[in-house]
Amino acid sequence: MELVVDTHTHTYASGHAYSTLNENAASARENGLKLLCTTDHAESMPGAPHYWFFSNQRVLPRVINGVGIVRGVEANLMNVEGQIDLHPSVDRNLDWVIASFHEPVFHPANVSTHTQALINAIKSGRVDALGHLGNPNFDFDYESVIHCAAEHNVAIEINNTTLLGNSRVGSVERCYDIAEVAKKAGAFITTGSDAHYCNDVGNLNLVKSLLNQVGVAPEQVITSSVQRFTSFLELRGRDRIEVFNTL
Repeated sequence: MELVVDTHTHTYASGHAYSTLNENAASARENGLKLLCTTDHAESMPGAPHYWFFSNQRVLPRVINGVGIVRGVEANLMNVEGQIDLHPSVDRNLDWVIASFHEPVFHPANVSTHTQALINAIKSGRVDALGHLGNPNFDFDYESVIHCAAEHNVAIEINNTTLLGNSRVGSVERCYDIAEVAKKAGAFITTGSDAHYCNDVGNLNLVKSLLNQVGVAPEQVITSSVQRFTSFLELRGRDRIEVFNTL
């Protein structure tokens, strides 16, 4: 399966990443990507930028180094109500919102709490994808959450950095299980490198291997073509970005 979109990347604006957006775009082109989502951490993470940083993404070019730029954020799940740390006024200036659990923001609790937080985030309508769900510190009811995501057209992320096995230790087998449930539920799947350095942008080899082993069809993977990804954005109520269909 070809993967032409990386939906989870960071620049040095996140505070613990090391490359610029231009460097990420150049690496994306070298690694064969058509589209790049720039998704720095929202403000509750230590070192992350103010919410104006995300609102002002409207000034970014739609194409850098021949790669389409998707304006996004990795927001933090804040509580069991599923709130994220992104001011609602920012929503209209972004194309892509990932919601993720991070230990410095959401103290790990129990399966019921994590499950309810994810379901409430999905139902809020503000979240396009759920990030790196494999983290065993945030165990949840796979069936309930993924079926809810399928019902509300929220994508389930398979994260390449997680699959390396040295970050969020204990996640790898869980990611396979999550992908199996997503496949059966008919949920949309998205793919992210979670790159914190430009050379890792577009490195989706482990994700591709997982999807092939699980037998997920390309039609279910929104990053398998530009058209599938842009159609998903439109399904989510985003405006059509005409230039992306020329890449």
